[in-house]
Amino acid sequence: MPELPEVETVRDGLERHVVGRTVRSAEVRRPYSVRRHLAGPDDLAGRLAGRTLTAAVRRGKFLWLPLDHPGAVGATPDDALLAHLGMSGQLLVRGTPADVEQGGAHTHLRVRLHLDGGGALDFVDQRTFGHLSVVDLVPTPDARPGGAGSPLPLVPAPAAHIGRDLLDPATDRDAVARAIRRRRTQVKRAVLDQDVVSGVGNIYADEGLWRARVHPATPTADLDQATALRVLDGVAEVMTDALAQGGTSFDALYVNVNGASGYFDRSLAVYGQAGEPCPRCGTPVVREPFMNRSSHFCPVCQPAPAA
Repeated sequence: MPELPEVETVRDGLERHVVGRTVRSAEVRRPYSVRRHLAGPDDLAGRLAGRTLTAAVRRGKFLWLPLDHPGAVGATPDDALLAHLGMSGQLLVRGTPADVEQGGAHTHLRVRLHLDGGGALDFVDQRTFGHLSVVDLVPTPDARPGGAGSPLPLVPAPAAHIGRDLLDPATDRDAVARAIRRRRTQVKRAVLDQDVVSGVGNIYADEGLWRARVHPATPTADLDQATALRVLDGVAEVMTDALAQGGTSFDALYVNVNGASGYFDRSLAVYGQAGEPCPRCGTPVVREPFMNRSSHFCPVCQPAPAA
């Protein structure tokens, strides 16, 4: 599943290629992909037509494109096109007529926004867990910017409950560390809790815990503040490194708006490396079942907690 670095890479591409563009019309090819827009596909298309995309904003794994009010120059947006990529969603920019025509034949094209100038923004989703909707924007509780890409203290209502992410300058890491320690669970589960801190998935949780030398099953009650902060720093560092390389790609599903894959998978220390030597000590990396997925760790660098 795309995690923060992958989604931020897409956000950056949208900021460069579609912000300031006007939606001429919207075409919903699969209603299930707009299932969270309860008023239905026709209402979504009607609310997008003639609207200009004023910014590209991200919090955690959520992306949104605030919409202008035609004829109301300078008005603060109060709604936005919200996107969640799910497991395989892609937002692909089609810049030329040939690109638009070729992309229109894509088997998994779910929603298309026809843009001014003849281009298009396509939502492609093979596994259909992603979704688009037009939603209201609500004030952030702390009056700080809602997410990366906009100074406005606004966030989509469906994403208002999730925590800030570790690359957000408004995040209070001390407070997040305390929240993790208050959880009565294992540290990896706490790091994956989007209500506590958003944007972290299985890959970067494993990599961050390896950098922090903390076992994924360590009880949060056993963490002191310094260790909890070291975990957060490890996760933030690995996401920053991944972002510099365009995210982590294992197949063609993980792409930016131009269809190019990231390549941070070449730098992974433990995730997907079961049986390979730990880059730090040479001990074979271990893989264990975890919440219908897997945890990867070094049994020497990350000793298991006492029973």
